[in-house]
Amino acid sequence: MQIREQLEELVDYAIKQACEDGSLSLTDIPEASLERPRDEANGDWASTVAMRCAKQAKRNPREIAQIIIDHLPQNDVIAAVEIAGPGFINFRLSDAVLQSVVKDVRISQENYGKGEIPEGERYVNLEYVSANPTGPLHVGHGRWAVLGDAMARVMRHAGYDVFEEFYINDHGTQMDVFGNSVAVRYMQRLGYDYEMPEQCYGGSYVGDIAQGIIDKEGDKYVELSDEDRMKAFREIAYQEMLDLQKDVLGRLGTTFDTWFSERSLYVEDQDGESAVSVALKAMDDKGYVYTEDGATWFKSSALGDEKDRVLIKANGEMTYFMSDVAYHYNKMQRGFDHLIDLWGADHHGYIKRCECMLEAWGWPGALEVVLGQLVNLYRDGVAVRMSKRTGEMVTLEELIDEVGVDATRYTMLSRSSDQQIDFDIEQAKKEDNSNPVYYVQYAHARICSVIKKAASPEDIAAFEAGEIDMDELAARTVPENVDLAPLTHESELALMRKIDEFGSLVALAARDRAPFRLTHYAQELAGLFHSFYSNCHIMNEPEPIKEARLALADATRIMLALTLSLLGVSAPEKM
Repeated sequence: MQIREQLEELVDYAIKQACEDGSLSLTDIPEASLERPRDEANGDWASTVAMRCAKQAKRNPREIAQIIIDHLPQNDVIAAVEIAGPGFINFRLSDAVLQSVVKDVRISQENYGKGEIPEGERYVNLEYVSANPTGPLHVGHGRWAVLGDAMARVMRHAGYDVFEEFYINDHGTQMDVFGNSVAVRYMQRLGYDYEMPEQCYGGSYVGDIAQGIIDKEGDKYVELSDEDRMKAFREIAYQEMLDLQKDVLGRLGTTFDTWFSERSLYVEDQDGESAVSVALKAMDDKGYVYTEDGATWFKSSALGDEKDRVLIKANGEMTYFMSDVAYHYNKMQRGFDHLIDLWGADHHGYIKRCECMLEAWGWPGALEVVLGQLVNLYRDGVAVRMSKRTGEMVTLEELIDEVGVDATRYTMLSRSSDQQIDFDIEQAKKEDNSNPVYYVQYAHARICSVIKKAASPEDIAAFEAGEIDMDELAARTVPENVDLAPLTHESELALMRKIDEFGSLVALAARDRAPFRLTHYAQELAGLFHSFYSNCHIMNEPEPIKEARLALADATRIMLALTLSLLGVSAPEKM
């Protein structure tokens, strides 16, 4: 049980006891609901429960606070408690309970701080990136990929069951335009007089795809009609781009449980029904579909949208929104409790209609849209507009090649999704403390070095031979039952307080879809370790102090590695 939970149980017990002996008169007993004080000088945790009881108890909040304090049972958690302001109850934790965090972390390892979400809220579909398979992924896609992946990792640690999904936009006119663009470049490369149409994909990669077809299959497609050639190249180019996207996202450490094809929504079963027709019928059955001027409409204005939306045009063509209707209905039919879509900020105006369609089926609030802002690329403070290699946009693949996965991910996660990222390529490549990811990773590597110095020659030999890993080396070097009582220096206490924050931080970061908070936490934890390392010697101290400090260093190592893993960033053992 985490410290916050222990403290909340003590406060809840005190309120209950005060009610039972008549000191307080409450029909509805509120929860302690502890919060971190804004000013550390006010203690480790604070509760507003006395102020929340005042109206019901018909007493002054400070009087209620004193009654609660008087009913606190004997415990090893609280070192001091005081009343502040209009009735805040501020708690200072004992050294012993902070020291217990070190043991808990070393026992729990990567499971430390894991939470549990109630049934009915747990099973979440998280859809992100969902780029058209008509070109390479750009840097903005990289941000959505990293954000979605880290969000899934953090939410899983908090207790959610997260299903990650990539929606392949492989239906519609853009696919024909893509196929035709490749077909024209193919004919041009073979010397035929073909002009690129006004509506086309003009990037150099289109020519590269065409040249690849020539290198592999020659001029075999020349004899086809323009229509058949377009269709053939549409499929070839589509698969090539999809494979490229999967490869780049895989390199970035992003994985999906499924890659859902938009085309599949239009495939009819033996009864002539498709996902599109099923979703449309379900909406019609609820009374939200009507026909006007030959078109089929969704009566979204009845649910708060600014106007009704076309589902099927008068010429019978399905709108893009119709695909979204079918897709989201399909998701809910798969049994998810909640849907989260990660979109670019330019899709803001699309949110309401999508919320309305879920409400129309009877699932109000089931859809949550997280908007991600853009990424601005810089090199030593100068804006980067074009790729040096192609003279076109900088692709995600090029950024990864130059900067590396860890720096790319960490930088992309360094700010809230609703803020733009200014990504300086040269800064991200620096190997010094001005680079946040390097600073955090160095702290982890430094601890690993300390553990190696303290280990026996036999264990070091086993470690270097790959027979044991760093966790096992640390366990052999520092016993689990080591006496932690010597950990009383302020640098040690500050480090243990920060470790204790992790469980609450993960729960809030998961709830708010805000993995960026873990980058701040990692930097603060690394900074506190560096301060501890400077202020508290380890190796040359008496054995009880040395072992206790090694245990604290090891717990910090575990927490740094865990935090980085939730961000999808590696924790190197040497640098």
